[in-house]
Amino acid sequence: MKFGKKTLWVMLVLLLVFALALAACGGKGEEAAPSGESSSTAETGGGTESGGATESGTESGAAEAKEVVLTIGFTESQTGKYNVSSGRQVKGLKLWLKHINEAGGIKLSDGTVVKFETVSYDDESSKDRVQELYTRLATEDDADFLISPYSSGLTAAAAVIAEQYGKVMITTGAASDSIYKQGYTQVFQIYTPASRYLTGAVDILQKVDPNLKKIAFVYEDSKFATSVVTAAKEYAESKGYEVVLFEGYAPDTTDFGPFINKIVGKGAEAILGGGHFQDGSTFARQLHEEGVPVKFVALLVAPPEPDFAELGDAAVGIVGPSQWEPQAQYTPEAANELGIEWFGPTSKEFVDAYVAEYGEEPSYHSAGGYAAGLILEKAIRAADSTDPAKVKDALDAMDVLIFFGRIKFETAPEAHGLQIGHEMVYVQWQKDDQGNLKKEVVWPEAGATAELLYPKP
Repeated sequence: MKFGKKTLWVMLVLLLVFALALAACGGKGEEAAPSGESSSTAETGGGTESGGATESGTESGAAEAKEVVLTIGFTESQTGKYNVSSGRQVKGLKLWLKHINEAGGIKLSDGTVVKFETVSYDDESSKDRVQELYTRLATEDDADFLISPYSSGLTAAAAVIAEQYGKVMITTGAASDSIYKQGYTQVFQIYTPASRYLTGAVDILQKVDPNLKKIAFVYEDSKFATSVVTAAKEYAESKGYEVVLFEGYAPDTTDFGPFINKIVGKGAEAILGGGHFQDGSTFARQLHEEGVPVKFVALLVAPPEPDFAELGDAAVGIVGPSQWEPQAQYTPEAANELGIEWFGPTSKEFVDAYVAEYGEEPSYHSAGGYAAGLILEKAIRAADSTDPAKVKDALDAMDVLIFFGRIKFETAPEAHGLQIGHEMVYVQWQKDDQGNLKKEVVWPEAGATAELLYPKP
């Protein structure tokens, strides 16, 4: 077939137009993002729900996913008299932090992924430092949530700051009832209150020796210990016991000779008291060295610590109230029997993880640190939000069983945040068949791992 020059020219023009049209279509295809990819931005500073949070967002079409990093602020007694217990408390908290972040954080229903970071300082076991540092945490560091320092005295100082700046603070290592009777609304207690700390020791005595009558209370002159023994003294007297000595000692006391002389002179058959690890350990050692003829000794804080075993024979027979022990049977089955929710790892899972991480057995202070993070996590999940007001509401409504025990908070204004669900267990140092020191749970009887060694050798 032959074409004229004019026809060929027309055909060439048409082909050129068609080619240009194809090129235009191809150009649009190259501008479109390939399927499955998205652009991303990162921003540090104010989050949508949390003033101090760090967010990173990804956008694909109309859908948006966010990662929010919340800041948890706290202080640690790296130095000073609380360093042993405080150090273990922080180890527990940091283990929870590692677990939650490595698990991918908390996923909220709107697609937000919540992870955590911490800001902390050495409070030197000083109230003045605590107030200064918690003010810094609340203002300069803009922490989203706070965890208390160790001890009731330091926590009382921190609670004032938390309330002043409207920061939710989970308190652990702080049992004094009075902290939660100041009209605060932002402070929530993990520990069994001090008013119920040593009352179980009186119950033990009543059970094992109905004929014992004379009790001596020798205690550290501190906010925590004083509130504990005051409540225990009232309880003992209500049960018919004669309190032959009720005397406090300075926190830095190292010579308990004068108190031991009074205990012996008054004919005391049992001693209740103590304060914290250093003074309690020294008191127990000197009671043993002097051969004080009492049948029962229960001291605060020191006996549950693994380091107490370093006293050797002086530790044998000493009883101590504990917020938690690995043998305590808090399980999902127990939660089901109580008709409440179970949350988090079992005691065995916590203990195994702690030993793997730190190469030592956890104390109840370690467990309390982990529990504080776990309860904050549970509140954020229940609130489905990082908004502090919603998290606070979730804490108010909480009634849950975790490896540490039952957690439920008082919501009445006169004692808001006081722990009303958790109960104490009592441990005693005994020797096994090979003569090795071993810590046993002796009360309550339903959870005991051994019978009470009585009278104390």
